[in-house]
Amino acid sequence: QVQLVESGGGLVQAGDSLRLSCAASGRTFSSYAMGWFRQAPGKEREFVTVISRSGVSTSYAESVKGRFTISRDNTKNTVYLQMNNLKPEDTAVYYCAASSRFQIVGVGDADFHSWGQGTQVTVSS
Repeated sequence: QVQLVESGGGLVQAGDSLRLSCAASGRTFSSYAMGWFRQAPGKEREFVTVISRSGVSTSYAESVKGRFTISRDNTKNTVYLQMNNLKPEDTAVYYCAASSRFQIVGVGDADFHSWGQGTQVTVSS
C-alpha cells in the first residue's frame, strides 16, 4: 500500500487554472500507475485521468480532454493534475489513486488500491 496526500484545490472562477498535486509515501512510487478521479455532490465518483508508471502513457475522460494534463515526477514521488479553462461542472472533490496495473487502457476505480483523502475544487460561474 502507498499513502497519498492531495493538495492544491480551491475556489476559482470559470476559465481559471489550478494545479493539483498528490504526494506519495514510500520508495515504490514508480511501480504504480497513478490516476485522478472526482466526485461531485450527489453524483458517483468518475474517472478523470491516469498515467502509466513511467509517465509515457496517459488517458483522459472525454469531458476533460484538451483542458487537463496529468504528469508525474518519480524523483519526487508526486503526480500532478494541471487543470486549465475550468468550468463549473468541474466542481468536485478530486482524489488521486494508485494502481498496480501495468496497462492503463480501460482502467477503472476497481483497479486502484490506494486512495488519497481528496481535495475540493470549486469553480464559480
